[in-house]
Amino acid sequence: MTRSNTIDLNPELLAAAAESKAWPFEEAKKIVERYKGKEFPEIVLFETGYGPSGLPHIGTFGEVARTTMVRHAFHVLTEGKVKTKLLCFSDDMDGMRKIPDNVPDRAFLEPHLHKPLTAVPNPFGGDYASFGDHNNAMLCRFLDTFGFEYEFASATEYYKAGKFDAMLLRAAERYDQIMAVMLPTLGEERQATYSPFLPISPKSGRVLYVPMKHVDAKAGTITFDDEGTETTLEVTGGKVKLQWKPDFGMRWAALGVDFEMFGKDHQTNAVIYDRICNLLGGHAPEHFVYELFLDENGQKISKSKGNGLTIDEWLTYAPTESLGLYMYQRPRQAKKLYFDVIPRAVDEYYTFLSAYPRQEWKERLGNPVWHMHDGNPPVVDMPVPFSMLLNLVSASNAHDKAVLWGFISRHAPGVTPETHPELDKLTGYAVRYFDDFVKPTKTFRPADEVERAALEALEKALADLPAGADGEAIQNASLNVARQIERYQDHSKKSPEGGPGVSGAFFQMIYQVLIGQERGPRFGSFAALYGIAETRALITKALEGKLAT
Repeated sequence: MTRSNTIDLNPELLAAAAESKAWPFEEAKKIVERYKGKEFPEIVLFETGYGPSGLPHIGTFGEVARTTMVRHAFHVLTEGKVKTKLLCFSDDMDGMRKIPDNVPDRAFLEPHLHKPLTAVPNPFGGDYASFGDHNNAMLCRFLDTFGFEYEFASATEYYKAGKFDAMLLRAAERYDQIMAVMLPTLGEERQATYSPFLPISPKSGRVLYVPMKHVDAKAGTITFDDEGTETTLEVTGGKVKLQWKPDFGMRWAALGVDFEMFGKDHQTNAVIYDRICNLLGGHAPEHFVYELFLDENGQKISKSKGNGLTIDEWLTYAPTESLGLYMYQRPRQAKKLYFDVIPRAVDEYYTFLSAYPRQEWKERLGNPVWHMHDGNPPVVDMPVPFSMLLNLVSASNAHDKAVLWGFISRHAPGVTPETHPELDKLTGYAVRYFDDFVKPTKTFRPADEVERAALEALEKALADLPAGADGEAIQNASLNVARQIERYQDHSKKSPEGGPGVSGAFFQMIYQVLIGQERGPRFGSFAALYGIAETRALITKALEGKLAT
């Protein structure tokens, strides 16, 4: 991704940014308003949180991508005069409360339940010292792949290095006030044992959820029972951490966080985070609450369950930019995150990219690609949509992208893998996606009497077209065939001659019988790319019963 400090902050851009209703600008304006009448701090801090109880999922990436978009919008609104930082904070000192479903050896982790994630051995092997370290590395690897500008922060390191000591001592001083915030939010049984402080047991190394017998603010210590033994620990130096809700607010106060977004599952707790932050002398940051990602069954995706798409899975079948687009669009709307969404995201990305150069600044700042590429979208010519490539693979039974290039180069002379590297990448993605997700579900059906007559007429119409007929000519010839068949007439539409229009059922039938799928791209464009002769041959195979089984 292009870094934001390379953007030309011209007057037209700045004027459009001041008026833009794009959601990253709307959020950035809240941060500008936060400091209205005051000096900006030396660094305006954007933060994202990550719970490394499981491998990072796309939702984690989305939080960083979206925060980066808000950060860039803020950079434009302040004309690049205010320094910013994005801190990706990992709650890796949290205890492992359950064993994730997607680890290779669950029994290996059983003895380490409730230990901080950075004290749990790494079940994946390799050079990482702990489960938490491994998962942190997986997150950073992906963020680095995308070129995000960020600073990684580990809760374990921050606690142990004393970066939270001052706030932890203040929390001890204001223990009763914190309890007054927390207790009304808890059930009666939980109230009896609750403490905002979670000591790390000197005996077992586990994070203890135990009531406090005494909090000595002057000494900066807590006293509690650890397996029947009364124990006193200093709250500083990483010997104690805070419960997750007070921890949110404490971290905001300690670090001076200005902006943090989180999922809808945190929404009801946001007021608690804010109160704790303010109680400890901080200024609660601006928030943005996004809707959750769901798997294909409508269930919330979870790191521990491993449901929904992983980052690596998406990138096996589509370019990174398609994922960035998916994160930008409609962040306050719940989204299903499974393999079927990929092709549309790919094609939408290149459609937005194609439109960008023709747009005025107002439209450009509402175009997702401006936000995805820090205001510098690349210039890419994409002559063939991804959906078309998928259907081309399906019709040709291509097993490698060289077969696809044979069709593409014939259809578009001069277009080669060397001249169009982005298209070359898409051909590889299309073959993989087809093999793994389309091919196993393809179901050809035989044509009935009416459909056979329609296909025979279509084959003859294609044969009558001149050599080199383009997609528009093929589409018109197909429509002329359908207009003569009562089943495919749509009397709510009008043909150019004034007769009935054509029902979409005609083209749906073509794809069901010839491709084995429910739908496809515009037929004329597909046939032009695949070839008229090849399309006629495909129709003949269908009529001879060689496709349907």
